[in-house]
Amino acid sequence: MSEKILETEGDIAADYLEGLLDIADLDGDIDIDVEGSRAQVSIVEANPGDLKSLVGKDGKVLESLQELARLAATRETGERSRLMLDVAGFRAERKTTLTALANEAIERVTASGESISLDPMNAFERKVVHDAVAAAGLASSSDGEEPKRYVVVSPAS
Repeated sequence: MSEKILETEGDIAADYLEGLLDIADLDGDIDIDVEGSRAQVSIVEANPGDLKSLVGKDGKVLESLQELARLAATRETGERSRLMLDVAGFRAERKTTLTALANEAIERVTASGESISLDPMNAFERKVVHDAVAAAGLASSSDGEEPKRYVVVSPAS
C-alpha cells in the first residue's frame, strides 16, 4: 500500500477512536505514524491509568479496538487494513518484554541445538518473536490452533 493510503487509514482510525474516547468520556491524545507497510495509531494517556480499561486483561480490549479501527478504515478505503493500535504504551512495553523472551529462546536454541516451544501468544506477539528470531539468523514457525497458537524456535537450517 502507498504511504498516502496508509496515512488516510491512520486518519480514519484516529477519527473513529476519538469518537469512542468521547463516548467513553476518556482523555487521550492520538498519534498517527506509518511504519513499514502499516499505519500505526497510538492513544496516549493524558493522566496515567486513565486508559487501562481500553487495554483490558492481557490486551483483549485493545485487540478488539484494533479490529474495530481496522474495520472502519477498510470500510472507508475499500482496502484491507493492517493497522496497528497501541493504547497507553501497552504494545510498546509488551514488545520489549517479548524481544527479551525471544532473545532468551535464541540463546537456549543456539547453545543446545534443539528446538524449543514458547507459550501460546496472539498474532502480534508471535510476529514480534518471529522478527527477533529471524534477525538472529534462526528459524521459527507457528504451531497449534488459536487461541493456543505458539512459536517454535529452531536452529538455522
